[in-house]
Amino acid sequence: MRADKDDKAQANSRYTAAVFRNEEELFSAVLEARASGFEIHDVYTPFPVHGMDQAAGLKRSRLTWIALIAGAIGLMFGLGLQVWTSAYDWPLNVGGKPFNSFPLFIPVTFELTVLFSGLIAIGVLLVRNRLWLFSKRLVFSRVTDDRFVIVLKQSDASFDQRRAMKLFARHGAIKVIEGDQFV
Repeated sequence: MRADKDDKAQANSRYTAAVFRNEEELFSAVLEARASGFEIHDVYTPFPVHGMDQAAGLKRSRLTWIALIAGAIGLMFGLGLQVWTSAYDWPLNVGGKPFNSFPLFIPVTFELTVLFSGLIAIGVLLVRNRLWLFSKRLVFSRVTDDRFVIVLKQSDASFDQRRAMKLFARHGAIKVIEGDQFV
């Protein structure tokens, strides 16, 4: 039910995006937009810009914790599977070695830890960002090459479009786009 409310709220929202040539212009525009009270929806850059998360007021990602938990599940699954198969389900005495020979379990356990962590983290990332096949999302041209984009959310009627346009012009925006398909 919460996801339905979020989808409806995002469907009613409009966004204003500005494209910049370099990260200095974008960074100063982000700082001024946040100081002016605009709600920053997201910032797109072709490479990580140091300090941009704090400047835009974005929260820390929980994806690292999800990857850690997924890795722990993979570790428990790998160890549990090997202990169960070698000691309980089909115990074989090979050369007098113990049934639970943990040094032998290290490679499989490591591989399953990495596999679970990676696949679950990528799956959560794609689902959380709604990046499934055939999604109708606006893609900003050249943002993966040499352009920088800031997206402001027009959450209510108090959003002043002229003030936002002046802010973007002051910081050297090359193009301003308005729409509702940026999410």
